[in-house]
Amino acid sequence: MSTNLKQANKQKRNPRRNENLNEPKFIERLIKISRVSKVTKGGKKLSFRAIVVIGDENGQVGVGVAKADDVVNAFKKAKTDGKKNLIQVPITKSLSIPHKVHGNFGACKIMMRPSIEGSGVIAGGAVRTVLEVAGIKNVIAKQLGSNNLLNNARASIVALDNLTTSSQVAKKRDISLT
Repeated sequence: MSTNLKQANKQKRNPRRNENLNEPKFIERLIKISRVSKVTKGGKKLSFRAIVVIGDENGQVGVGVAKADDVVNAFKKAKTDGKKNLIQVPITKSLSIPHKVHGNFGACKIMMRPSIEGSGVIAGGAVRTVLEVAGIKNVIAKQLGSNNLLNNARASIVALDNLTTSSQVAKKRDISLT
């Protein structure tokens, strides 16, 4: 009986222990950490900027950006920012995207096309990271325009957000799928 009381007291003391069991498991990938400086009258103030992609490899993905005085805090803040900006991506049975799509952000243009099963992720830089964290395994992507990592990651999020399934299109047009 005393062991049951001890276990009950432990659960009361640490209520956060059981909270993490209900959360989905997210994967974080760091795209870039850069050291930035701000010039003040007292001199240069150094801080770090982190760009992080977060997702569950099952259709959810988001990009987060944050600045802090040290790398660890910048990464944590970017991770929470990425969780705030999560989007849901439709994925086909062959772990690809439903159709060809384009995405623009700033001067970056991203073109994505579905690919056959077994071809893998054919993409470069930040776009590849976003697609892998989203759980897309077979896709061809090309980045055009700027090579800025943050803008390319955001352009790929815009492109993935523009994806629609055939059932969504049918519902929008008020027709039935047969």
